[in-house]
Amino acid sequence: MHAARRAKPGTCARNKHRPGLSRRFRAVAGLAVALLAAWAPGAGVADEGPAPSSYRVPPEPIPSLLTAPGKPTAIVAPGGKTVALLGRNTLPPIADFAGPVLGLAGHRIDPATNGPASGRVHGLTSVTFVDVASGAKRRVELPEPARLIAPRWSPDGSRLAFLAIRERGIELWVADAVTGTARALTAPVVNAAFRNAYEWLPDGSGLIATLVPADRGPPPDVPPVPTGPVVRESFGRVAPAPTYQNLLRNRTDEALFEHYFTSTLAEIPLDGTPPRAFGEAGLISDFSIAPGGEYLLQTRVLRPYSWSLPAAFFPAEVIVTDRNGRRVHTAARRPLQDGASSTGVAAGEPRAIEWRSDAPATLVWAETVEHGGERVYLLAAPFDGRPELLVELDARFSDIAWGRPDLALVTAMLPKDGMELLVAVDPAKPGESRVLRRRNFRTGHDGGGRPMIVTNARGMPVLHLAHDGKAVFAQGSDAGRAYVARLDLETGDTQRVWEAGPSAREEPLAVLDNGGRTLLTWRESRSEPPNLHVVDVAGRASRALTSFADPAPAFAHVGRRRLAYTRADGVRLGGTLYTPAGYDAARDGPLPLLMWAYPTEHRDAGERGTPSGSANRFVRPHGVSPLLLLARGYAVLYGPGMPVIGKDGAAPNDGYVEQLVMNAEAAVRAVVDAGVAAPDAIAIGGHSYGASMVANLLAHTDLFRTGIALSGAYNRTLTPFGFQTERRNYWEAPDTYRAMSAFTYADRIDEPLLLLHGSADSNSGTLPMQSERFYDALKGTGGAARLVVLPLEGHSYHARESVLHALWEITCWLDRHLRGLDLPCSP
Repeated sequence: MHAARRAKPGTCARNKHRPGLSRRFRAVAGLAVALLAAWAPGAGVADEGPAPSSYRVPPEPIPSLLTAPGKPTAIVAPGGKTVALLGRNTLPPIADFAGPVLGLAGHRIDPATNGPASGRVHGLTSVTFVDVASGAKRRVELPEPARLIAPRWSPDGSRLAFLAIRERGIELWVADAVTGTARALTAPVVNAAFRNAYEWLPDGSGLIATLVPADRGPPPDVPPVPTGPVVRESFGRVAPAPTYQNLLRNRTDEALFEHYFTSTLAEIPLDGTPPRAFGEAGLISDFSIAPGGEYLLQTRVLRPYSWSLPAAFFPAEVIVTDRNGRRVHTAARRPLQDGASSTGVAAGEPRAIEWRSDAPATLVWAETVEHGGERVYLLAAPFDGRPELLVELDARFSDIAWGRPDLALVTAMLPKDGMELLVAVDPAKPGESRVLRRRNFRTGHDGGGRPMIVTNARGMPVLHLAHDGKAVFAQGSDAGRAYVARLDLETGDTQRVWEAGPSAREEPLAVLDNGGRTLLTWRESRSEPPNLHVVDVAGRASRALTSFADPAPAFAHVGRRRLAYTRADGVRLGGTLYTPAGYDAARDGPLPLLMWAYPTEHRDAGERGTPSGSANRFVRPHGVSPLLLLARGYAVLYGPGMPVIGKDGAAPNDGYVEQLVMNAEAAVRAVVDAGVAAPDAIAIGGHSYGASMVANLLAHTDLFRTGIALSGAYNRTLTPFGFQTERRNYWEAPDTYRAMSAFTYADRIDEPLLLLHGSADSNSGTLPMQSERFYDALKGTGGAARLVVLPLEGHSYHARESVLHALWEITCWLDRHLRGLDLPCSP
C-alpha cells in the first residue's frame, strides 16, 4: 500500500500468490503475451499526462464475435397476419456520431436534419415482411444509405410507415406489406426534433406529420462575443431538480430552440396528393389523432423557458383542434413544473390527457385531489359539457386500457407501499369500480400477468378480450418461464392457457385469435438462437417462421451454470458463472476471473423476492460485454446478487457499504470454493451504478486485485436531489450520501482502477466530470488509475471504434493486472 494512503477497515486479507494454471491454460497466457506484443505499441508511457492515442482493436476472436448480425426487432401488424422484421447495424462507425450536435432543452439534435443527433438513434437498416400463414418473406427496397426510425403499422396492417434520415433532412416513407415496395411521401422536411413526428389517420388514408415550416429562415446567429452575463435567480421556493444535461444556457440557446423545434402540422395523403399544412406553427411537443379522425390533441410548449429543466417541464397548453387547425377546446394550461408534486402538476390540474381509444372523440385525464388520491374524468366532443367522473382512486393513476363500452382496466400505483392496483371500471356506470387485484411491484412477482393489448380497426390500442367476453388475455413470467393466461373480469383470477416448456425460453409476441388457440412467440434455448414460431396451443405443436443461424458459433461451447450461495446475514444470492470452452476446474485449476455486477435496492427482504432467470436463454455477447473475455481464457461471474436491503425501518442505502461488502465476500468465496478462481486473481467490474459499486468495493475491501468502472458516478454530492431509488436529498441524509461516495475514500483505494466514460454522457446522474474528478482524486492521493474518455459517446458506447477500443482497454488491463503480463496499455 502506498505509504500516504489510509488503511482500510477490517476486510478479507488477500492471498498474494498467483493462480495455478494447467499447462493448457498457461499456453493461453503465453499466447496472450505474443498477441499483446503484436498489438500493444512499444514502451509504456509514464503515469503523467495524456498520451497521443488512436483507436485500438482487441485480438481475435473478439472482433469477429462482435460483427455477427444481431437479433432483429419484430413488430406484428394489426390483425396478426404479417410481421415486420427490422434489422439494424449493431456497430455503426464513429463517423455516424461525428455530425453536428445541438444540446437544447434536454434534447440532442442534428441541426442539418431537424431530428435526433447523429449516432444517438440506432437506425434500422433493413425491413422484411413475413406472412404468418405461409412463411413467405418479402425484403423491402430501402433508400440508400438506409437509416430508418419510428416504424408504425397502418390501422389495417397493409402498410408500414417509417422515417428515413437523409443527409439534409428527414423523409416520411411507406412500404407495402404485400408487394414489399416502398416510396417517399414527403421531401426531407419532417421535423422530428420532439421525436413524435407522425401518426396514421384512423382510416389509413394518409398520415399527419410535423414538418419544418415552409417559411422558416436561416438559424439565428450565435454571437462570437458574449453580450452580457448569464443570470439565474431563485425566489425562495423549493424547486429541486436532478442534474439534467443539454439544457438551455442563454438567450441564444432559446432562439435556437425555437428555430429548430418549431413545426407545423400537415396532412399527407397516400394517393400522391401534396401535403396540406394546417394550423399555426409552434413548439408542438406531442400530438395524437382522435379515433374518429376528426380532432387532434396537441401539446404546445410556451414561454418562459427554464435553464434548469428539460422542455418536458416547460409551460405548455394542451388543446384540441379540428383537422383544419381551428382550436375547439383547451384541455389544460400547465405552468413551469419546477418542484411540483410527484405527479408533475398541482392538485386539481389535469394530467395524463389522452383520447379514449374505443370512442370517436372522448378525452380522458387524471386530477390529483388534496388527500393524495386521484380522480379520472371523461369529456366527449364537442367538449362543451361538464366532465364526467369515471373513477375515484385512493392511489396514483398510471394508465387505462379500454375494452368495450362497459369495460376499461385502470392501473394505479401506491409508490410508498410498493403496490400496484388493477381496477375494473364500467364507463357506462361512472363512479363504479372494482379492484381486480393487488400486487407488490417491488418483489418482482407479476401477480398473474399484465393485460395484453391489440390494435382495433382504427389503429388504436385496446384490451385483447377473449371470445366469450368474460376475460382478457394476460401475459407474464413465473420463475423465468413465460405464460399466457385468461384474466377473469369478475374475480381477477387467472387461468393459464399456455406456458413455455422446460427446455426452451419462449416469449409470446401476440395471441393471434380471440380463443387463445394460436400464439406468435420468440423461442430460443441455450444452443438454439431466437426464432419466431407459430404455436398451436391445443396441440402443443409449433411451426418455425424464421431460421436465423447462430451468429457466433465459437461461443456455443462455453461453460455456463448458476452459482448459488449465501451471504453472512443469511440472504441467498446467486450469479451465472461462465468459463471458457473445454475448461475443467479439477483438471485445469483456477482461472483469472472478472466479476460483473449491478446493485439493487429493496426496502425489506420480502420486497426483494426470489432471484430468477431463464436457464434456457441463448446468450451471445454484444457491445462492451464482459463475456467476450471468455475468448481470452478468463472466467466471468455475471450478475452476482448485490442487494442492499433496508433493515428495521431504515432506508436501504443507510447500510449500503456494509451490505456491498457482504455481497462481494460471499461471491468471492463462492467462486474460490468452486475451484474456478484464486483469491488473488479476481477483478470487479460494472457500468453506471455498477461502476459506483466497483469504486466503493475497492475502497472498502481488499477482495479484488483490480477494478473496471464504466460511466459511473463517484461523488453523490453532485447528485444532491436523489439517484436510483434514493428519494431523500443530500441535506436529509448527508451521512448516507458521503458514505456512498467513493470520492470520499479515494485515498483508501490501493488497487489499480480503469475508468471509462463517454464524453457526451447525458445521463442525469453520470456527468463525464464524475470520472474526471475521481481520476484526479486517485492520482492526487497516489492511486494507480487510467481514465479513458471515448469521444462522442453517451452513457453506453455504440460506435464500432469505441466498442472495440473499450474492449482493447479492458483486455489489456486485465492481462496486466490479473495475469501479470508486463505490457503497456497506453496507446
